[in-house]
Amino acid sequence: MNDLIARIRAALANLSPRERTLVAAAGGLFLALVLVLGVVNPLISASSRASSRVEAAEEELRAVQLLRSRYDEVHARMASVEERIRSGPRGEIFTTLESLARASAVTVDSMEPRTSPANDDYRETKVQVILRGVTLAQTVNYLQRIESAPQLLSIKSLRIRTRSDKPELLDVTFMVSSFEAI
Repeated sequence: MNDLIARIRAALANLSPRERTLVAAAGGLFLALVLVLGVVNPLISASSRASSRVEAAEEELRAVQLLRSRYDEVHARMASVEERIRSGPRGEIFTTLESLARASAVTVDSMEPRTSPANDDYRETKVQVILRGVTLAQTVNYLQRIESAPQLLSIKSLRIRTRSDKPELLDVTFMVSSFEAI
């Protein structure tokens, strides 16, 4: 290695001052190029990748925070409904629906129980209610009374048809669910 360095020094010593300046300038450019390509560019690339990873992580954090707020909202609503189920009045759903119908001046054509899947925590009772020849105002009043009843009642489906013999009257079919803690 010392021999190589000695030969380079000898070769430089044989150059004119102008040639030495050119060789020094070329060597300096070569070192600058090696420094830029070997050190600076990798650092810039690493910084850019780190910056993009930070942005991706921040986006994921915002998504998780949004999901958490939605979860908290749903959890609070669920807790409210469960509290209403536990503390609400107990009663036969058929009796409740009949008394609400009388208060709404509606005559119920039929009420049929429907099966519902079993749950470990709550028992769901479903009833299909059929009203024939009612006005829109009577229907709305009855449905509103069901939704605001002290007993937790929920309207699951609703089908309304106008009557062909009297277009101002409706035939209404809907499903009502009631829940009780087991």
